[in-house]
Amino acid sequence: MSSFPLRIGTPDGLLFEGDAERLVCRTITGDLAVLAGHCNYCTAIGMGEAHVVFEDGTTRYAACIGGMLSVMDGTCRVLATTWEWKEDIDKNRAEEAKKRAEERLSRQGLTDQEYANATAKLHRALVRLSVKQ
Repeated sequence: MSSFPLRIGTPDGLLFEGDAERLVCRTITGDLAVLAGHCNYCTAIGMGEAHVVFEDGTTRYAACIGGMLSVMDGTCRVLATTWEWKEDIDKNRAEEAKKRAEERLSRQGLTDQEYANATAKLHRALVRLSVKQ
């Protein structure tokens, strides 16, 4: 299979730069797979699991939470708000965040903003736990 140049970064810095055979991640309109020869494309990234398949056939999984993805002239660039490789996710911390969000959501009288924030925190924790398993 053919490969393509891939760069993955966050506001904190570059996390990966090299060649990949496939990148799969969640966009705001659904899951997207990028392969070599993909047309020029730009989209907002949603919140979900992602994975990269490398030239040697290995796959690396990550939790990806927001950002932008572009493919331009054969090079794919991901600028994620949060990108955590599976091995970097702290399962206990994610479980604690899930519990706090669930407790928050169980309270009465939340404003719309408080409800939206708690729901987003719960979703982030669930994505991290899903990737970690």
